[in-house]
Amino acid sequence: MTDTLLQFRTVTKRFISGDSSLIILEGIDFGLEEGSSVAITGKSGCGKSTFLNIAGALDRPSEGSVLFKGKDLGGMGDRELSRFRNRHVGFVFQSHILLEDFSALENVCVPAMIRGAMRKEVTARATELLDRVGLAQRLHHKPGKLSGGERQRVAICRALMNSPDLIIADEPTGSLDEDSSDAIENLLFDLVKEEGRTLLMVTHDMELASRCSTVYLLHNRSLQGIS
Repeated sequence: MTDTLLQFRTVTKRFISGDSSLIILEGIDFGLEEGSSVAITGKSGCGKSTFLNIAGALDRPSEGSVLFKGKDLGGMGDRELSRFRNRHVGFVFQSHILLEDFSALENVCVPAMIRGAMRKEVTARATELLDRVGLAQRLHHKPGKLSGGERQRVAICRALMNSPDLIIADEPTGSLDEDSSDAIENLLFDLVKEEGRTLLMVTHDMELASRCSTVYLLHNRSLQGIS
């Protein structure tokens, strides 16, 4: 029997500008089981990234609650949420967002160094991850010396560095060419499975979405199950 890792309870998100209010998400109930892979798809501007930001504790709902392993994230302050993200969530964005002055190895090490792990253990873990994605010979190259696909491989390793419960991927192959996209897709799914993580992904690519165990459409501010 699987356990619920992440749960939305009647989550609504609105943005207020002056006297106007724009509702992006409305009354969403959603559960993400441990070890599952879920894709969220939908038109541009429908609120997919907002959904992921709330799921990853980068943003708070206007109404409703978000529970992680049964604990309400709404009761956490900003500092506690920062620690929560560092330990429990790994992020892979469309743009890799690597530190340009850091090598591939140093970029992957960052989450564990923030956590306060021992440098020797951190370096060993980061080196092992980069080796698994075929970058053993590129450890000391800075992002400017890496291809787009290589930079995204580094970003995936960084997301996995602290062995988080949840991997959140926002259009992880959206900026890559077709060949690089295929390679990164395979890599992401293989590593998530090998590491026993849970995957929550946003994508416009229905072929990519179909590789997940469950697919939802975000439409009219609510989720609709597709498969």
